[in-house]
Amino acid sequence: MDKLNWKALALAFGVPWALCVLTSGLVAPTWASGFVQVFSTVYPGYGPGIVGGIVGGIEAFADAAVAGALVALIYNWAVSKN
Repeated sequence: MDKLNWKALALAFGVPWALCVLTSGLVAPTWASGFVQVFSTVYPGYGPGIVGGIVGGIEAFADAAVAGALVALIYNWAVSKN
């Protein structure tokens, strides 16, 4: 089996999640206020508005990128054991 590129998977996880969190922060006053309220407990500094959206987007990217890299590294480790 082929191994996964951990950098590519980190970007594939991180970029869409960061865009989702950023966009939700920007439209929170009119549309996604519940989402922002819930995820502001996970990402400190995240909130409605431009600054809150950018802060949350950066934190979300880091969070999801680490998760993607870990998924790839664990997968590659499991494949190498077979």
